[in-house]
Amino acid sequence: MDSTRVTEHPTSHERRQPSAARPTAPADPRGALLRTPEPPAQGSTGLPAQGRPAEAPASPGIPGAPASDGQGPTGSPTPSGALAAATGTPAASGTPAGSQGPPAPSGGHGPTDAPTGSGSEHSQPSVTEPDPHRPRPAPESIPAQSGAEASVVQSGKERRTGQGPAPGTPMPMRRDGDRLRFVGAATRRIARGIDLDEIVMGLCRATVPTFSDAILVYLRDPLPVGDERPTGPVVLRLRRTDRIPEDRDTEGFLLPALQPEPDLGITAELCTVRPGGALNEVLRGVRPVFADAPAARAALPELIGEDLTVPGGQRAILAPLRGRRRVIGAALFLRRPDRPAFETDDLLVAAQLATHSALGIDKAVLYGREAYIADELQRTMLPETLPRPTGVRLASRYLPAAETARVGGDWYDAIPLPGSRVALVVGDVMGHSMTSAAIMGQLRTTAQTLAELDLPPQEVLHHLDEQAQRLGTDRMATCLYAVYDPVAHRITIANAGHPPPVLLHLGGRAEVLRVPPGAPIGVGGVDFEAVELDAPAGATLLLYTDGLVESRLRDVWTGIEQLREKLAATAQLTGADHPPPLEALCDEVLDMLGPGDRDDDIALLAARFDGIAPSDVAFWHLDPEDAAPGRARRLARKALSRWGLEELTDSLELLVSEVVTNAVRYTSRPVTLRLLRTDVLRCEVGDDVPQLPRLRQARATDEGGRGLYLVNKLARRWGATRLSTGKVVWFELNHG
Repeated sequence: MDSTRVTEHPTSHERRQPSAARPTAPADPRGALLRTPEPPAQGSTGLPAQGRPAEAPASPGIPGAPASDGQGPTGSPTPSGALAAATGTPAASGTPAGSQGPPAPSGGHGPTDAPTGSGSEHSQPSVTEPDPHRPRPAPESIPAQSGAEASVVQSGKERRTGQGPAPGTPMPMRRDGDRLRFVGAATRRIARGIDLDEIVMGLCRATVPTFSDAILVYLRDPLPVGDERPTGPVVLRLRRTDRIPEDRDTEGFLLPALQPEPDLGITAELCTVRPGGALNEVLRGVRPVFADAPAARAALPELIGEDLTVPGGQRAILAPLRGRRRVIGAALFLRRPDRPAFETDDLLVAAQLATHSALGIDKAVLYGREAYIADELQRTMLPETLPRPTGVRLASRYLPAAETARVGGDWYDAIPLPGSRVALVVGDVMGHSMTSAAIMGQLRTTAQTLAELDLPPQEVLHHLDEQAQRLGTDRMATCLYAVYDPVAHRITIANAGHPPPVLLHLGGRAEVLRVPPGAPIGVGGVDFEAVELDAPAGATLLLYTDGLVESRLRDVWTGIEQLREKLAATAQLTGADHPPPLEALCDEVLDMLGPGDRDDDIALLAARFDGIAPSDVAFWHLDPEDAAPGRARRLARKALSRWGLEELTDSLELLVSEVVTNAVRYTSRPVTLRLLRTDVLRCEVGDDVPQLPRLRQARATDEGGRGLYLVNKLARRWGATRLSTGKVVWFELNHG
């Protein structure tokens, strides 16, 4: 054998050579990384060729005999076999059947005394070994490359063309171990994404420039969710593109000037897949295809448009993206003409990338739908807007426990009550899941119904406790229910295991109200106690859930003290005579949360007590007699004259007369009449009859039934509310 002959390692893109002239490279048990060449051993006559396991080279003088010491060349899996094992596709052997290398000298005294073809740790023992129980020698090192091969590896040139890659571009993947490592890294990057954009971006960033020079990702518009069966034609939309920047044409081909956004102006943004068309057939086939395949040649213009030219041959791969049940898009991988073309094994790489991306997109769409449902559930179970009751201003905040858990059991509510009062409610169901949100919705609806009955706060909590026990044995919640009366400047509070509220006075002093704690809702068999406190004008009451003051880093009472100090410090910024703005105060309260303080949902309700001054209130009792409507008109006229609202005299006298007449017609006890002057003029008439009046259209022959019709036409707003002792009919008139 000529000592100057260079033995080359075959690459996956070379054609098979004759068996006598193309020996295979020894397998590297550590992977397919190219190593720095080492000079051959002194006196070496070249690397010996390897044969199949059953045809080991014979020793000199004994033709056909196997190696005597078991250290001769044995068959070991090539890197392409490893890729085939990972992808489930058979790979071509590195050595043709029946090939034999030159005979190796025996005795271990020649220059090739070291083993030259040790098998990898996953290789099988040869069937012709004389002693199958003899342990195979462990690989000692990777055989040194010859000078010509080393110069090719070090120069980075492509052996078929003799040209190197473009400056700034990575070396092409020469061996299957490189592909396996790339697929592993790329799929990990794709799997890190949660939403749709992150997954598509991960696919683009993982493939460019390592695997391709440009990529176009098309997805169905709209994307089907779960088991949905879309109707109508399949439409693909260009979702994202990426590429290596290129300023000029390359050998007559111009890759599209791809940008991160889909609005390119060159490629077709929308593509309708025609039934029975070439693109439809490629998508149904699922497997990636080269651009020079007959089906791809007709499908590419349909996908990207007739005006866009892509490199031909095997420099483009069209890979369908198939989710769990259907094809959801396609990915187009492109390489420049000055780069090595894709190889057959690259189709397996494209298939792996497409499969992982499609499954990730499918899961992201399902996750997005679940998040949308959770958001809608939470939004509908919380007040969309807060009411604007007389004598009080309201602000609220809600924060979920985390972005991945957007629903929870915390809620707040503000319910207008008869007599210009308002009920303030905040509660917390254990947990922050869909079940907790459903229980929260039921308890909130129950609280609204009980509030409409004008029950005392302790009675409301008692009925909520019974409702929670009907929902289940483990349905527990905390709740705080307060009723504010702006005329009396008083507030009545009952608590069911909830953190106490904080009252910020006008002078800047923050006070934790002493409210009986009570047992949580759902315990059963306990009584709730209500306490009545002063609610001075200008003060701010803060109701909250325990997620604001309790976390893994602090206990609840430490958090309440920090909240009190935060409110006092915020009030000092605006001075003693001016309370802080309500919305800004809520933001300042939430700023006290640290990075580790978001363990639970947070519901926050702030109420600024403006109250109604006694000089703006007029109240009378009217006996149920025929003269009551006339007396009510005279009293109302005097009140308007005292307030300087004479322009409302005619409207108010007419409406008061109608409402009082309806009240004294059916009641047997005195009727109450109250006028409130705030930003509007409000009139309230109360009696002891629980039946609520209903608006109806009177016929021409009817003698009555037109009173509420007049109220509905002339009043700004009107309504009727049932009380525990009767009802109240009220209406409002604009003034000023």
